[in-house]
Amino acid sequence: MNRAEKAALQLRAVAVLRTLKRSRTYDELAELTGLPAGDLNRYVNGHVLPGVERARETVESVGRDALAEELESRIAVDDEGYVDNSAVVFDQSFLDLAAPVAAESFAFERPDVVLTAATDGITLGAAMASYFDADIAYAKKRKETAVEEFVESRQRLASGIELTYYLPADAVSAGDTVLVVDDLIRSGETQELLLDIVAQSDATVGGVFTLIAVGDEGMDRAREITDAPVGALTTYESR
Repeated sequence: MNRAEKAALQLRAVAVLRTLKRSRTYDELAELTGLPAGDLNRYVNGHVLPGVERARETVESVGRDALAEELESRIAVDDEGYVDNSAVVFDQSFLDLAAPVAAESFAFERPDVVLTAATDGITLGAAMASYFDADIAYAKKRKETAVEEFVESRQRLASGIELTYYLPADAVSAGDTVLVVDDLIRSGETQELLLDIVAQSDATVGGVFTLIAVGDEGMDRAREITDAPVGALTTYESR
C-alpha cells in the first residue's frame, strides 16, 4: 500500500467515525469500536489520523456492522415482504460512506465500469463509481432514441412476463472489469441480466454488490454465474 492509499484509508476511517458519532457519545463510540474515547475525539475532530491498522479495522469491521445497523433502521418491510429503502437510496452521503466500506469488506477488484439497473441502483452506482474513480453505466428497460447500438439481455420470468434490459454498446468495452451493483437483490433476475450484459460485452466481472439481500436466492444465483466476490451490506429473510 503506497502513501496515497494509506492516507485514503485513514480518511475513510475518520468519515466512518464521524458518521457514527452523530448518534453516539464518545463513550458509546468507544464501546462500539474498542478504541479509547480520547483517541476517538482526536480522530473525529481532525487533530490526528488513526494508524493504518486501526483505520482498516474501523472501515472493514466496525464500519460494516455500524452501517448495516444504520441501514436496517432506515428501511421498512411490509406484511408481504416488500422493502421500502427510499430513505437510503435518496441519501447520497450515506451511500458515499457505504462505498468504501463495501470495497474494503468484500475485496472487489478495482473496476473500470460500475454497472447497475435504472433507477434505484443509480445513486449507489454513482457512489461506487466515484470511490473507484470508474465510469458508471446503467441498463434501462427501454432503448434511448438517439443510441444506435445496444447490448440487450432478455429473460422470461416464471410469471410469463418478459424482462429486458438495454445498455448502449459503447458503455462497456471488451476487457473492462465491471462491478455490478444494485440497491436490492431478491430473486436475482435483474443481476443475472446485468451479468449477461457483461458477458456479451467480453468484459470481466469484478464483483456483485447490493445494499440489501432479501433471502439467499438472488445472492446464490449470482454466485452460480460468477466466481467474483458477491456481497450484501445486510440480509433480510424472505417471506
